[in-house]
Amino acid sequence: MEYLLEGFEAIAQNPKMIAMWIIGGILIYLAIKKDMEPALLLPMGFGAILVNLPLSPVIKDNGIINSLFQVGISASEAMPLLLFIGIGCMIDFGPLLSNPKLFILGGAAQLGIFITVILAVMIGFPLDAASSIGIIGAADGPTAIHVANTLLGGGNPFNSLIGPITVVAYSYMALVPIVQPAVMKLCTTKKERVIKMKYNAKQVSRLMRILFPVIVTIVSGLIAPESISLVGMLMFGNLLRECGVLKSLSETAQTTFSNIITLLLGITISFQMQADAFISVNTLIIMVLGLFAFVFDTVGGVMCAKLMNLFSKEKINPLIGAAGISAFPMAARVVEKVGVKEDSTNHLLMHAVGANVSGQIASAIVGGLIIGLVL
Repeated sequence: MEYLLEGFEAIAQNPKMIAMWIIGGILIYLAIKKDMEPALLLPMGFGAILVNLPLSPVIKDNGIINSLFQVGISASEAMPLLLFIGIGCMIDFGPLLSNPKLFILGGAAQLGIFITVILAVMIGFPLDAASSIGIIGAADGPTAIHVANTLLGGGNPFNSLIGPITVVAYSYMALVPIVQPAVMKLCTTKKERVIKMKYNAKQVSRLMRILFPVIVTIVSGLIAPESISLVGMLMFGNLLRECGVLKSLSETAQTTFSNIITLLLGITISFQMQADAFISVNTLIIMVLGLFAFVFDTVGGVMCAKLMNLFSKEKINPLIGAAGISAFPMAARVVEKVGVKEDSTNHLLMHAVGANVSGQIASAIVGGLIIGLVL
């Protein structure tokens, strides 16, 4: 009874806890009812409730959530980086290597990041916080965690923004199928959306597939050293996939390993969702700026494809530019669905996958560039 009374007293003193229970419930609802990234949103939602229970031991110095956060994110960022190994094992760079000009779309689809950084600085955020907010536009949770934790970790006065940035980044990843189609239609005409593209299914040699992750890692290390943690793990995972001698490890990394890391990452992120730090005006501003970044990354990819059409003999369907964001493979699937809706015979999936995996590389490199420029 004593604990019950203390709990009610704590809630009365800090009613924000109840608001966080509601937010946690919404995340669980979206995960179960709407099937939005359930492996991530469900543990995040449950964790949001867990860390906002009065007298909860999980956030104390030796508590399980605190310990997971300190070891898996704060101290080493091990969880998001390990997740990149699994993502790398899932990626087939064949469509990109078959059509290298899709690299351009992956780069152009990072436009919203830089626009949002400028806007956030104009609003009043310092450059490190503004850069951490802008990276939400990449629609890549591990990259958002890496950049925010690197720039805002430790004793940074804006350390409390890491939680909202992480939650917003992953939430917008889940909202790709809802937000992107509307943006794509606003930026294109009916005539452009029905452009058909021939898929050059030429065989990419095994040697090229093996060399590609090694070359990308070396080049990234030379132009953006701070990106090596992300790009290196991503390319290592892809090398596991393509080497041909570690098939069982590759399959494990794609399934069991990635699922376990995702679940742990989701509930660990909740450490940053404690009511006092999470419920603030800054969180609302981050939500708006994050959506702005996400929308303009999509716009950047689509408009780049339209620009390329001015100089290309073989026209590009501008819809595939939207897949240049890092949300793999959701963005590519969305492009395919929108294209088929406009013309049931027009399949853009393979082209979109090429742009999508390009965006995966580009977002990690941009994250490293931003860290290098800001620190």
